[in-house]
Amino acid sequence: MEDKETRANDKFACSDRDRALFEAGIKMGTLYHQFVGIPVNSQSVCELESAMADAIRVQPYVTDAKVRIERGSLPVGNDRYSYASLTGDMIDAVIKVDVGGCEVVAEMRYDESLDYPLMYISDIKTQK
Repeated sequence: MEDKETRANDKFACSDRDRALFEAGIKMGTLYHQFVGIPVNSQSVCELESAMADAIRVQPYVTDAKVRIERGSLPVGNDRYSYASLTGDMIDAVIKVDVGGCEVVAEMRYDESLDYPLMYISDIKTQK
């Protein structure tokens, strides 16, 4: 019986490079759409950064994930009303994906000139 990896690979009519790019895009979409809107405050921000990175790391082909939340957007205070809803402009993320020896680095950063949380490919390395 074929293993899951072989069965999954048989579905893709593209190169390992194309697949790595596809996988990086999926991971970025997951990061953004899964977590935007979640409540965060100065007491929970470190745990949320870790949870976001950990959630991405368990997905296939991810070799590393780092997430940082912009603290300047968090309200000051320790009462029950001092929190913000996470928005895309608060997220800085770097995700590394490797498929068949092709490593792709995808990043999410708020781009002031675009006024947009831009997701982009910052590096592609092929080991072949």
